[in-house]
Amino acid sequence: MTIKNYTTNINPMKTIGEIEILLANYGAKAIMKEFNGDSSVKAVNFMVGINEQDIPFKIPFELNAWVALINQVVDEGKLAERFRDDSNKARAVGWRVIKDWIDAQLALVSTKSVKIQQVFLPYAIVNIEGQTLYEKIESKGFGNLQLIEGKDEGEIQQEDLKGAKQ
Repeated sequence: MTIKNYTTNINPMKTIGEIEILLANYGAKAIMKEFNGDSSVKAVNFMVGINEQDIPFKIPFELNAWVALINQVVDEGKLAERFRDDSNKARAVGWRVIKDWIDAQLALVSTKSVKIQQVFLPYAIVNIEGQTLYEKIESKGFGNLQLIEGKDEGEIQQEDLKGAKQ
């Protein structure tokens, strides 16, 4: 499997700056970086005004996942062994992929076929702890999530079962 941008050497802070410009061009009212203890960025947060309400979003960066992907590319012989467990390379590649993904999402927004809140909904911050909507749903277990409205089991009527018996 080839990872997009695996050959990049672009500094992650340059890429994050490009992300900030993209978001600003599409109406972000505020943009903030969250840092790890080592001064690397662990998330880009931004706020968009929607129907006179400011909605915060968080785009996280999972370093361990990106290091594992870089190691996979090394294992495939597409990157030199010196990149194994290279967190700097992982950050460069990962943030570049995230920037391309954000750019693609915003290109859809520009067509007016989707809204910005629609494409970034899983990343909407839903509580004071900074948890995203996706993280909240995941923590409650997807099995308990009912996405389609319907009758409760107790409301099933005899006529509902007629088609099933035939």
